Amino acid sequence: MIRLFNVYYPTRTFVLLVCEGLIVSGCFLLATYLVAGPDTYLVLNYEYGALKIAALTLLTLLLSYYFDLYEPQRISERWEIHFRLLLVLGVLSFGLSAVTYFVPEFAIRRYVLLVGLIFLTLSLLVWRSVYDLLISKRLFQERVFVLGSGERAHTVVETLRTRKDAGMEVVGWDELAAEQNGAGRDTFQAALASFLVPRPPVDRVIIALEDRRGGLPVRELLRLRFNGILIEESSALLERLTGKIYLDSLHPSNMIYSEGFRIRPSQQLARRVVSTLAALVGLLLFLPFFPFVVLLVRISSPGPIFFHQTRVGMGGRPFKVHKFRTMRTDAESAGAKWATKNDPRVTRIGMFLRKTRLDEVPQLWNVLWGDMGFVGPRPERPEFVPMLAEKIPYFELRHMIRPGLTGWAQVRYGYGATMEQAREKLEYDLYYIKHMTLGLDLLIMFETIKTIIRRQGSQ
Repeated sequence: MIRLFNVYYPTRTFVLLVCEGLIVSGCFLLATYLVAGPDTYLVLNYEYGALKIAALTLLTLLLSYYFDLYEPQRISERWEIHFRLLLVLGVLSFGLSAVTYFVPEFAIRRYVLLVGLIFLTLSLLVWRSVYDLLISKRLFQERVFVLGSGERAHTVVETLRTRKDAGMEVVGWDELAAEQNGAGRDTFQAALASFLVPRPPVDRVIIALEDRRGGLPVRELLRLRFNGILIEESSALLERLTGKIYLDSLHPSNMIYSEGFRIRPSQQLARRVVSTLAALVGLLLFLPFFPFVVLLVRISSPGPIFFHQTRVGMGGRPFKVHKFRTMRTDAESAGAKWATKNDPRVTRIGMFLRKTRLDEVPQLWNVLWGDMGFVGPRPERPEFVPMLAEKIPYFELRHMIRPGLTGWAQVRYGYGATMEQAREKLEYDLYYIKHMTLGLDLLIMFETIKTIIRRQGSQ
């Protein structure tokens, strides 16, 4: 896997991205050559043709990203990939038609864009079919054996089976009885010894034992390691694949000896500067739409325009968060409770504001004031913090840094209205705290735009 901005991406995803970038640019270059002929050099260099093709390539890849074409775990059927690909090409065609109509100078000679789109449609459809065929071959699959039993081993197996983009095939996993009563250990050691052949039947062994005391076959694992087979802990693999830190496998020693979980003053200063600039830009961009949002809130239901609520910030200090009101004024007449998806207390206009995240724009003042950062864990209400801290381990680690307007949990998970969902959101928050960098913040801001466009609102 490739690490970028402290997030791990499958190598084959980068191969797919690079190949499609070459295909897009190649199709428009070929179209330019066929249409312009001897003038191709002049078109590319003096009529900014090369720059226009680069912009088209970037736009196509960006559209593919927003349609989840580089996240196959979100697509259940193969036909859906081709359907989304056609949607991307349709949006691209419509966009190019509109741009060239209003800005004719963007066109690359007459018919170049049309011919290029025809080539591109055929090429991408064929390429995706060939790519799916290639990655399904055993030659391009890493063979994995999962050592362990119980819930952790089952989680590893299910994750690898659903994440086809990881390129790992589970060829076996051992429900080792030795973890419970010592039986079956000899059988397991014999299985490990069988891997020691001229051509090992596995490429990687993942350790997913619930309790390693006296149950880890160190001698056999060392022999496998020295014979070129990778040995890896399940927690490290799951962290890379899922972008979260599982609480079941987290111990204080993991945080003490880990490379992450280090909050540097210089890093926080840089993040603070970027948050302030992003908040200022956001407020300026929103300013023309402010009267319309105020009018929508006013006509949605009786009550104030803004909603102010106490939240818990950095160091456990309370502060007032500001939002556009999206619920009825009597929403909490029976006491505080979590908002839920499709909450009946939310007005119809409020539902739209939540889906588009417009209700959270006033929180940019919290960012400017310093109570919040632009990126970070979402601030929780003080009514719920004691209960969550009691029932969810390490929950108070969220208060090590400023809460955020958006965050890793928001772009990767979304809604959380139950104790179990709050626990899973914390796992994403802990991943962010461990790997927190300015680059990761910028990546989250970029993915937040996708969340807003796709109207995947959150609490």
